[in-house]
Amino acid sequence: MAVVNLPSGPLTLSGRTTWEKPASQPRTRIAYAAAHVVADPKAQNAPGAPAVLDWEATLAFRRHLWSHGLGVAEAMDTAQRGMGLDYAATRELIRRSATAAEGRIVAGVATDQLPPGPATLAQVSSAYRDQLEDVLSAGAGPVLMCSRHLAATARDADDYLAIYRPLLDLSDEPVVLHWLGTAFDPALEGYWGSSDVDKATETVLELINANPAKVDGIKISLLDADHEIRLRRRLPAGVRLYTGDDFNYPQLIRGDEQGYSDALLGIFAAIAPAAAAAFAALDEGDLESYDRILAPTVPLSRHIFEKPTFYYKTGIVFLAWLAGHQSHFTMVGGLQSGRSVPHFATLIELADAAGLLPDPDLAAHRANRFFEVMAG
Repeated sequence: MAVVNLPSGPLTLSGRTTWEKPASQPRTRIAYAAAHVVADPKAQNAPGAPAVLDWEATLAFRRHLWSHGLGVAEAMDTAQRGMGLDYAATRELIRRSATAAEGRIVAGVATDQLPPGPATLAQVSSAYRDQLEDVLSAGAGPVLMCSRHLAATARDADDYLAIYRPLLDLSDEPVVLHWLGTAFDPALEGYWGSSDVDKATETVLELINANPAKVDGIKISLLDADHEIRLRRRLPAGVRLYTGDDFNYPQLIRGDEQGYSDALLGIFAAIAPAAAAAFAALDEGDLESYDRILAPTVPLSRHIFEKPTFYYKTGIVFLAWLAGHQSHFTMVGGLQSGRSVPHFATLIELADAAGLLPDPDLAAHRANRFFEVMAG
């Protein structure tokens, strides 16, 4: 038996769950997993230090995602953009991942090569353009990420449109827009020119409707399912809604009589085998199996993404370590300290209930070492 000695008492892991790998990527939905990065445990990787990655393990994890038919959303906030991953490492990450791609790949375009602090709109525009060129030249699809610099500098909706419209014109292929809420990054308050979500939505729609051929879709991470559905129903034909709602993804992807959301989710990095099995069921019209597979992943996801939500990356990496995708629990920027011992204890219980610990003996061994050191 694989027993984890949690601070609250022993937990016997339920046993290995084997999800059958699909023969291909999903047919009825597009699904991207926003992948984390694996730090080099022998490097500094302290807060404020340049990120040093374990490239072999980082790329192996992406191959794991592709092998389950999922696309990879590279260098997104799950990869600790703005929380330890500097742009030099980001650019190399995008280049290596795009070269190694065994399936769909998109990558984040932002402005984080600029120093922290104020920036002019011209500087923001130039930074976006440089990163867009980096992503396109690497061969990945561009995701125009939200910019902290733009949020701090823009005076109104017109400033956002003045930045984004030329980027759409410059891109050789349709982009994915990106709307990340303040739960994920408090510095993005008032993005798209207003703290009123309905007003901000009108700005987004104005941008998309002016040039829908240049917009593949928009990723929404506001954790507001009703708003996502309303926006989804107003998008022009051919423009996708990529859900980034790590609380309500099963029903948003399942959809209704008026449509559905595709997916670009951080939680898919943690639940890839289950997500792939659920998509396979959905492709066959087996909604009962789809619901049954994803149902136990929702409590896990809501726990990993609990407040302060921006520390969700810590839970993603902890679970990757327990599942055997990396040999250590070290993160760039020292972010492994972002969650508490009780948080990790609950995470193990929920991951086991969702069938996401493929080797219970390994998971128990690693978890027991962790709790022995951290909880005494």
